[in-house]
Amino acid sequence: MPARKPAKRKSDVPTPSKQTKKVKGTTVTPEGEESAAVQHRSHGKEKGLVLVLGQGDVGQLGLGEDVMERKKPALVNLPEGVLQAVAGGMHTVCLGESGKVYTFGCNDEGALGWDTAEEGSEMSPAMVELDERVVQVSAGDSHTAALTDNGTVYIWGSFRDNNGVIGLLEPMKKSTIPVKISINQPVVKIASGSDHLVMLTQGGDLYSSGCGDQGQLGRVAECFANRGGRLGLGRLLTPQLVMVHSRGKVRFVDAFCGAYSTFAVSKDGHVYGFGLSNYHQLGTQSTNVCFTPVKLTAFKNSTTAWVGFSGGQHHTVCMDSEGKVYSLGRAEYGRLGLGEGALEKSEPTPVPGVDGAQVVACGASVSYAVTKRGSVFAWGMGTNMQLGTGEEDDEWSPKEMTGKQLEGRAVLSVSSGGQHTVLLVREKQES
Repeated sequence: MPARKPAKRKSDVPTPSKQTKKVKGTTVTPEGEESAAVQHRSHGKEKGLVLVLGQGDVGQLGLGEDVMERKKPALVNLPEGVLQAVAGGMHTVCLGESGKVYTFGCNDEGALGWDTAEEGSEMSPAMVELDERVVQVSAGDSHTAALTDNGTVYIWGSFRDNNGVIGLLEPMKKSTIPVKISINQPVVKIASGSDHLVMLTQGGDLYSSGCGDQGQLGRVAECFANRGGRLGLGRLLTPQLVMVHSRGKVRFVDAFCGAYSTFAVSKDGHVYGFGLSNYHQLGTQSTNVCFTPVKLTAFKNSTTAWVGFSGGQHHTVCMDSEGKVYSLGRAEYGRLGLGEGALEKSEPTPVPGVDGAQVVACGASVSYAVTKRGSVFAWGMGTNMQLGTGEEDDEWSPKEMTGKQLEGRAVLSVSSGGQHTVLLVREKQES
């Protein structure tokens, strides 16, 4: 049997700590009646196949009990085409074209959403019981979330902090099956950090829940960050609105998560951030934790529209609307992709060798970019075979991933967990 997932140690995370209602174009109708499906540009629209690589000792590769590691991408057997594939810390979540969700990997805290009592069952994909059609999924260290086509969010598993489990929607209570999150307006996008969840609504509001000890919720003051202070864990686990101190109401159009951070893009193009920035991974000059949203001047450029962010443990990779890739934060092990000897960066710095990107992604100490022509580049720590080079050497500059399963296929997206990487690919179209 695979070893249980260890509790996060404090040293692992450096702490500096029947009527119809119209809502912004979406119709919310009484129960039992159909409403217009929510939409966001981040929803998967093109189906593909799922490839995995890296470590699979707890089943996160989904290749069965006999495969503990893959140096090169391997095909996962799923019952239908997949629109989205994401890597959690030690599990994997796939969204089928039918709107069904499939999971595999570590289920210690219930992150798979189904019963894994049968020994070895977690090593292969199985479907999560959800009656509604799902349009987007996200995953953290020990939790999984799903957004349905009517703007409802379901979540299962548990959040954790430095001392272990804190619960999901109720203090100290994990859920092994999907439970509904109560928010009074439709959600159009979800994103997960290691132990927090952010939800963007149709009206441009941002809600957060989960662990807040690194400021990643953006709504809990430092004095309450440790398990909610006097009000307890309910303060953290009950999804609440993230407020921006501004003269006018700030409406958001997109949101992204790093492991311990959150980025949000406003309607007017400003980038806000909150969470851990001990290596300047938020783009702040200070290394202090940001417990409330900060307008990030490092991303202010009248000619640049920021469309993608992903964060590892201590670094961030981002992308502009022209497909240029940038990195900032901690430089060790090559995770910034700026060449050997690079130092940490407090501002987005162009990553050479990657042009025309359409997706960026981070693992704890690794980075990826997928180009519009369907190539995937990887760089950073090579220890867990996540880079697809077949070696354990670190890569200080972007290196194109190769492998038999990538031949004749274009990569649509990439996602990285604690020790494994997941690719969504399609067959290349003949010209």
